[in-house]
Amino acid sequence: MSYFLKLILDSANRFNSSNSISSSSSNSVSSNVYDSDQIIVCSTGEFDRIPIDIFIQILKLVGPKEAAKLTVVCKSWRLIVSGNLLWIYFLQNQLDPWDSKFFAETTLRSGYPLRTYPCQMQSFMQIYGQRAQVPGAIIIDGGSGYCKFGWSKYDAPSGRAATFLEFGNIEAPMYSRLRHFFATIYNRMQVKSYTQPTVVSIPITQYGDTQYDKTARRKLKEAIYSAMFDMNVPSVCAVSQATLALFAARKTSGILVNIGFNQTSVVPILQGKIMYNVGVKVVPAGALKLIGYLREQMQQRNQRFSSLYTVRTLKENLCYVAIDYQAELQKDTEASYEVPVEGWFTLKQERFLTGEILFQPHIAGLSSKGLHQAVALCIEQCHAAGLSPDDSWFKTVVLAGGTACLPGLVERLDKELRLLLPPSISSGIRVIPPPYGADSAWYGAKLLSNLSTFPSSWCIDKKDFRPKSKRNFLW
Repeated sequence: MSYFLKLILDSANRFNSSNSISSSSSNSVSSNVYDSDQIIVCSTGEFDRIPIDIFIQILKLVGPKEAAKLTVVCKSWRLIVSGNLLWIYFLQNQLDPWDSKFFAETTLRSGYPLRTYPCQMQSFMQIYGQRAQVPGAIIIDGGSGYCKFGWSKYDAPSGRAATFLEFGNIEAPMYSRLRHFFATIYNRMQVKSYTQPTVVSIPITQYGDTQYDKTARRKLKEAIYSAMFDMNVPSVCAVSQATLALFAARKTSGILVNIGFNQTSVVPILQGKIMYNVGVKVVPAGALKLIGYLREQMQQRNQRFSSLYTVRTLKENLCYVAIDYQAELQKDTEASYEVPVEGWFTLKQERFLTGEILFQPHIAGLSSKGLHQAVALCIEQCHAAGLSPDDSWFKTVVLAGGTACLPGLVERLDKELRLLLPPSISSGIRVIPPPYGADSAWYGAKLLSNLSTFPSSWCIDKKDFRPKSKRNFLW
C-alpha cells in the first residue's frame, strides 16, 4: 500500500514540475477533463499504462479514506477517483443494505415534506463523506406492547422493554409519563440525554380527522418534544410508527398494516403523510388476542405452561395462516415444538385457527370486520378520494409487526383482497411482508438517522420548538 502511494506521489510531482500535457488511449487511466469549456487532457504519469478497470480495482483495495486523498493529485485523478461506481462500491460494502441507503439518500434526504419529484443527486463520494460525519442518534420506538431502543449505528435494537405505560403512573399527566419513560430508557442505555440527537416513533392514536383528533395528536407530539427538550436533548425527530415502518420497506406511499399488541391498524400513507381524511381502519385483533385465544385452546386440552411467554413462543414457531381455511380443516396439522425449560408442546388445528382470528374475528368472540375487509375498504376509499393522478400508490400493502410474520399471511391477504375488490382496483396490488417484523419502525428510524443530511433535515432543535404552533408536523 505504501509503495503504491509513493508511486502516486512521485507521478504527481513529475506531473506538476513538468506541467506537460499528454494524451492516452481510450482504455488507459488518463482522461479528458472539462475546464472553462476547454478540454484539458491530464496525464497520470506512469499510471497511464494501467487499464482503467485494473486501476479501479486498485482503488477499491486502497479503501475510501486513501482513495479520497488521491483527488488532490491532479484533475485526471480527481475525475477517476470521484466516479460514482467506485463510491457505490464502498457504500455497498458497509453493514446497511445498499438498496436501503439508496432509497434514503434519493427520497428522504430533503426532510419533510417529501419531494414529489426526483431531486438532483449529489456525487456518491460526497454522500459517503457526509454519512461518515453523521453523529447518529438514539432511537426509541415505543409501542403498546414493547419498546425497542438502541443506537442508529448498530445493526439492531440494543434493548427491549415492556410497554411505556408501565414506566409510570397511568393516572399521571402525559408529560410526566413521557418524561419518566424517556429517562428510564436513557438509564437503561447508560447514556446522557444531552449527548446525541434522538428519534422517537409515535404510536398511532386518535384515528379520526375531527378537530378533537387533530388536537389530541398535536398535544401528544408537543408533549414528546417538551419532555425531550426539558431533558436537554440537543435535537429531536418524532415520526409516526406507521410512516417509519413504511420507510423500512423502502416506500413513501402505500397502505401500512400494523398488527400491534392490542389491535391492528390499517393506515393509508401518501408521500410520508398519513391520510386521516381518507380514514385509518382499526381491527380489534392484535398479538395479545391471538395469544389469548391460543392459551384458551391449550388450557382446554389440559396443557400446562408457566407463562404467556410459552404461549407466545408456540405462536411464533408453530402457528400459521391457512391460505384456504376450509381445506385446512380437513388436513392433519399436528406438530410439536420444544420450549426451553418448559418442554415439548403439541398443537393441532390451533396452529391455523389462531391466525384465522385476523380474518374471522368471531372465532375469538369479536364482532368486527376481518383484516382483509378493513384493508379492502381502505383501498376503495383511497381510490374514491382521488388524491393522486397515479392510483398505484394505495396498491402497495406493507405488513408490519411480529404477528405479521406468520407464514401464509401475505398469500392469504393477497388472495382475499382480489376476491373482494373489482379487477379494475385489485389489478397491480402487492402485499409486502414485514421488512423487519416487530422492529420495522426502529429500522425506519435508523434509515433517517444515518442520512447524510441528518440531523438538520429531519430534527427540530429546542430553539425552533414552538408549542401550540401551526408547524406542519409528521403524524
